[in-house]
Amino acid sequence: MEASRLQIEDAIDGALAEDLGKGDVTTETLIPDDWQGTGVVVAKREGILAGVEVAKRVFQRVDPKLDVRLLLDDGARLEPGTRIARVSGSAASILKAERTALNFLQRLSGIASATNRYVEEVQGLPVRIMDTRKTTPGLRSLEKYAVRVGGGHNHRTSLGDGVLIKDNHLAALRSRGLSIKQIVAKARQKAPQGLLIEVEAATVAEALEAVEAGANIVMLDNMNLDDMHKAVEAIHRRALIEASGGITLDNVRAVAETGADFISVGALTHSVTALDISLELETQ
Repeated sequence: MEASRLQIEDAIDGALAEDLGKGDVTTETLIPDDWQGTGVVVAKREGILAGVEVAKRVFQRVDPKLDVRLLLDDGARLEPGTRIARVSGSAASILKAERTALNFLQRLSGIASATNRYVEEVQGLPVRIMDTRKTTPGLRSLEKYAVRVGGGHNHRTSLGDGVLIKDNHLAALRSRGLSIKQIVAKARQKAPQGLLIEVEAATVAEALEAVEAGANIVMLDNMNLDDMHKAVEAIHRRALIEASGGITLDNVRAVAETGADFISVGALTHSVTALDISLELETQ
């Protein structure tokens, strides 16, 4: 997968520390060390699979002797009953790793599945579905990876990836007497060379002012569809256009039909429903 190995290992270490920091008193009390078993990871709902390599690493971190066989790759379409992986070896080790492995798998698959639903809603239109920085602290690289698995695209991964002049930046600088034109000029002068400059606009007038100031991208923030249409027509390809705020599956296609180049959806990561996936254990 594309998230760095170090980021994956750090995320796994943190998750296992939360769950196994005091040990697993139930398993250690009841399950003998010499019991062997096989666990099958099974989808309970339809969706898009993401995070199998992370889940595999969790099992192997808990017990390097576990034999983890992935039956599907990330991006696979799941149906209820689809088998995702088999884990064989110490039954106690499988039980200790189960929840952490499933937590990663369920959340990342939930993100990929939600993203794919948005992508399918705008199929045939020249627009990209994008995520935001509204991610789980410490899991951003993994969650943004899951967005890509679902067919979406990544917005900024960190604050250093681009200049995005939002409402609070504008408010702070306007209080000092600066116009949007002066704000964009200041950003272009001081920002690292080559970074795109994006300006958030709440009205059609602000969007036009941002374009005339030389912004590369204009974010139409929480605009109604009529205003989006007006802004896109007025900008007339002089800048890229991002639509953001209040985007749902019910309105995303209508937003795409305004002519926006990108649609950013915070819900892909900040409030996604985990995909129902379980592990069924058989002991020997």
